[in-house]
Amino acid sequence: MTASTPRLLLVDGHSLAYRAFFALPVENFSTTTGQPTNAVYGFTSMLINVLRDEQPTHIVVAFDVSRRSFRTERYAEYKAGRSETPADFVGQVSLVKEVLEALRIPVVEKEGYEADDVIATLACQGRDNGMEVLISSGDRDAFQLVGDRITVLYPRKGVSDLARMDPAAVTARYGVGPDRYRDLAALVGEASDNLPGVPGVGPKTAAKWIGQYGGVEGVIARADEIKGKAGESLRERLADVIRNYELNCLVSDLELPLQVDDARWTGWDREAVHQVFDTLQFRILRDRLYQYLEAVEPEAEAGFDLSGEVLRPGTVAAWLATHAPAGTPTGVAVAGTFGRGTGSLSGVAIATAGGAAGWFDPAQLDPADETSVADWLADADRPKVLHDSKPALLAFAAHGWDLAGVVRDTALAAYLARPDQRSYDLTDLALRYLHRELRVDAPESGQLTLDGFGNDGEVEQNLMLRARATLDLADAIDVELARDGGSPASPAATGDEQPEGGPADGAPQDVSAHSSAELSARLMTEVELPLVRVLAGMERVGIAADTDYLSELEAHFAAEVKAAAQSAYEVVGREFNLGSPKQLQEILFTELGLPKTKKIKTGYTTDADALQWLYAQQPHPVLAHLLRHRDVARLKSTVDGLLKSISDDGRIHTTFHQTVAATGRLSSTDPNLQNIPIRTEEGRRIRRAFVVGPGYETLLTADYSQIEMRIMAHLSADDALIEAFNSGADFHAATASSVFGVPVDEVTADQRRKIKAMNYGLAYGLSAFGLSQQLSITPDEARGLMEEYFSRFGGVRDYLREVVKRAVQDGYTSTILGRRRYLPDLVSDNRQRREMSERMALNAPIQGSAADIIKVAMLHVDTALREAGLRSRMLLQVHDELVFEVAPGERDALEALVRQRMGQAYPLSVPLEVSVGVGQDWNSADH
Repeated sequence: MTASTPRLLLVDGHSLAYRAFFALPVENFSTTTGQPTNAVYGFTSMLINVLRDEQPTHIVVAFDVSRRSFRTERYAEYKAGRSETPADFVGQVSLVKEVLEALRIPVVEKEGYEADDVIATLACQGRDNGMEVLISSGDRDAFQLVGDRITVLYPRKGVSDLARMDPAAVTARYGVGPDRYRDLAALVGEASDNLPGVPGVGPKTAAKWIGQYGGVEGVIARADEIKGKAGESLRERLADVIRNYELNCLVSDLELPLQVDDARWTGWDREAVHQVFDTLQFRILRDRLYQYLEAVEPEAEAGFDLSGEVLRPGTVAAWLATHAPAGTPTGVAVAGTFGRGTGSLSGVAIATAGGAAGWFDPAQLDPADETSVADWLADADRPKVLHDSKPALLAFAAHGWDLAGVVRDTALAAYLARPDQRSYDLTDLALRYLHRELRVDAPESGQLTLDGFGNDGEVEQNLMLRARATLDLADAIDVELARDGGSPASPAATGDEQPEGGPADGAPQDVSAHSSAELSARLMTEVELPLVRVLAGMERVGIAADTDYLSELEAHFAAEVKAAAQSAYEVVGREFNLGSPKQLQEILFTELGLPKTKKIKTGYTTDADALQWLYAQQPHPVLAHLLRHRDVARLKSTVDGLLKSISDDGRIHTTFHQTVAATGRLSSTDPNLQNIPIRTEEGRRIRRAFVVGPGYETLLTADYSQIEMRIMAHLSADDALIEAFNSGADFHAATASSVFGVPVDEVTADQRRKIKAMNYGLAYGLSAFGLSQQLSITPDEARGLMEEYFSRFGGVRDYLREVVKRAVQDGYTSTILGRRRYLPDLVSDNRQRREMSERMALNAPIQGSAADIIKVAMLHVDTALREAGLRSRMLLQVHDELVFEVAPGERDALEALVRQRMGQAYPLSVPLEVSVGVGQDWNSADH
């Protein structure tokens, strides 16, 4: 084929998605909401690889409409032997179709026919039109289509390893050419289609007969001449052979809604790809998509107009005075190295809306420029726009410069607009919002001159482009943040109409009284942007770590890992790999005969949840040792990570992230301090490694008591729940007292445990089945308990119903500060996705409001510390807890300040109770 020959790719969608489902373990592929994604992930991965490797010009994906077709009408048992579709696969075909829609790849189905018939029709059309045709299918019937212009890409293992089945390959594998493959299949049969062949006749015998007698017609005509048992079986099964031959013939003349010429691929819809891949949490696949297929990506509408220059020493002050006066917003971008709570600058770029841009090296400034830049950066009246401003703030601080006047952070703005995204890369955002690539548009002459660049200015130019893109992007995202109804993808997203009806029941007046634009602006300017400075300060300070203690702890857990493994070996009677699912399956289910866990492709799952369930069913000693081994191995890994994270100053400087959790919660990495276990004694031992540093007296911790339940009481306005908090009694005991109708002091531990599970579970969409699993009771008992609970707390029931109903109407949920989470799947026809979204709708306002409150508390505490002139400092935020380092003599003042400012962070209808503890290490400071 020549380079100009059109290449048609035809994909059997259902066949390959089903193969992908069994190739990838479902327990390893699901979204944070629980939606299984192994089939759609494997299919999408395969598709990206084929698009990359084959570079088709035309693409179609075919699907079966149902299991019924003209073949089942002729033979009722056709495909009847297939097992019921796995529950975890149900719904994933619709996700595959969503991916295809985003990639602008047409899907074709034909009622009464199979995907194979659609493919056969289009393959023959493509061949006859002079195209090179590639068929990606896991169905061997496609081999009968193979020819000089048609090749089948057949999966050998999973869906990633594809064999190119051309005429020579088919002949080599089966002993007959593609034109006779249908004959061979009629004789051998196809188990997956429930088409039995001739007993004892395999491909070799069938190929021999076909070669000797000239096809299946000749074999049938001369069946009496075939000797031996095989000949006898053939004569007994002639009717089956004839039926197989009729049914496995692919139909190649269907009337379809498109012709091959209509299937030219013009590239994907960037916006739709972002939305679908964000929902499915396919960050790695999205990166691969952009990496592999950039060559076929349609060009963006434009680049950026830029008149840039390298600012030499002695010219920076004048440039700033001319292009960045007071009141004029400028985009700022920095380059350098960032991490461990600090950073170093290698370049700074500044851009204006008019297209002027400048770049300078901070290390090359003369004294006058140095002073001018410092004054400009610190001037709050000279507005600046950055993308992900915290690293820049840290780098400027390390250089001795303060950064003020940041009016927009485009990463934070994009996060507030679309909190479910997994990436807020500037390049992607520029394409999404501005439809522009990060490139400089050359003038019509094709000549572009950037003063001072010569031939080596690519790095400087790119940084100025980022500064300019950041400035333009801020305005575009502001438009989206101003929407008052609908999701980012809906036609109403940028409209001005208010949604019908008033605010949801229980919504605070300060939210309902403001427009979406006002709420978004307040979240940005009053919460998220000020918090950047607070988090940067916490990262810069870090928290002291006891290196010697951590080393001892690492050795302890290493010994425990070995001991647990040795104990398991002794029970089994030999050594084995505790991390090998295959070996564990053999030992647990074959040798020991333990109850089977969830069925997966490779046998039965041996993941942590399965082993916990199995141990509850039958507490075999080997299970105890396996669970112990996993626990201590996880703890050892955590300690290893902490040891590697200790900086030269003896402190751990984690990095806090504002744009990761869709609910608004902060997260931390390098190391992840929110992942340190605190429910077990051994987990708490790790917290003992975080200690008070030199020059300070103690650590102080403060957290909110039962904040999510307090928010539930506030939002639901349930009188009984509010009274339970205001009674002064233990909250879970008070609610249990109401449900079970006994005095508070007579509530049993078991009753309190059940109601505690209910109290917290309802905010997360807990079902009767889920509650039964938690409490080890029957679903009927759990259902009865929930009904009794709601009979006492009817306001909670009404609120939970209303919050989902309102989210379906609006397309989003809101927190007490107006932070939105868009949930388009609330109206999905995919039941699994719809139910997941309903659970998120229940949880997002509560968990998001808790995130709002702790952020506001951090800001208030930080301001109060500075106003009071205290040396004590805030070090960490983990969930609802703040950790402080107390300066000598300031303990009482700090505790009073923290209690007051945290307790007054937001006016709920129940008190915000703050618990405080002190100690020389994080664990002993617990309360």
